[in-house]
Amino acid sequence: MTYAHTWPGWVAAAFLWFLAFEFLMGAITKFWPGPTFFGPAYSVRFPEWGWPAWFRFVVGGLEGGCAVLLALPYREARFLGAVVLILVLTGAVVTHIINHHGRKESFAAPLHLVIMAIVALATWPPEWMDIVRVKQWS
Repeated sequence: MTYAHTWPGWVAAAFLWFLAFEFLMGAITKFWPGPTFFGPAYSVRFPEWGWPAWFRFVVGGLEGGCAVLLALPYREARFLGAVVLILVLTGAVVTHIINHHGRKESFAAPLHLVIMAIVALATWPPEWMDIVRVKQWS
């Protein structure tokens, strides 16, 4: 989706770029071998949460790919990225609820889940086949 050269369009684009940056940083920290600025290494945290240690690479790969999709100037790409992130964030929310985490973890994942739902609704394609036809992206 190409935004008009108006301030609401620029604000929306900047917000999507900020979200893309956040998820890209999250993806990088999933691949990081040691402690991160978010706390202990994800290779330690994932098994503590009940997931296999290698699953952090799957989650990190999905987050990184979706960050790229959010940064692309196409409505369909942003929709696809938001929908996949909704699935990832739903897993994160459930994981944090089951493991009784603190306010930081229990607040960030649901907040981003709501934001991604809003992005998905705002970029909903008129026809679902538009997502698969890449050459048709607007």
